Amino acid sequence: QVELVESGGGSVQGGGSLTLTCTPSAGYSYNNYAMGWFRQAPGKEREGVAVIDTDGTTFYAGSVQGRFTISKENANNILHLKMNSLKPEDTATYTCAAGLGGGWARFALSSGIGFTSWGRGTRVTVSS
Repeated sequence: QVELVESGGGSVQGGGSLTLTCTPSAGYSYNNYAMGWFRQAPGKEREGVAVIDTDGTTFYAGSVQGRFTISKENANNILHLKMNSLKPEDTATYTCAAGLGGGWARFALSSGIGFTSWGRGTRVTVSS
């Protein structure tokens, strides 16, 4: 069973906005978990987009800083990624992930190491 389910992907023109959502499957709880968004474009390696630590501190990849906002609803551990000013190079499959504990998320932004639960991803396509 997939523990995390992403939604909100789609096709948008450059300059547009999308909001992705990551919802824990029934029976799964992510209290005291760092969570994050990662993406992989066709033919490229996976890269970190944004992470949020257990204390609410957020960290972003330089390529999305100022355009994307990660947030988490603590009551139900639903994760969001608000994406503004989208560019064609943002086209990718976006996947959410969770890892137990805090204080390490910023160090895992690029590698994803430490994130042990992963969703299957949602596709985002940005046209020029």
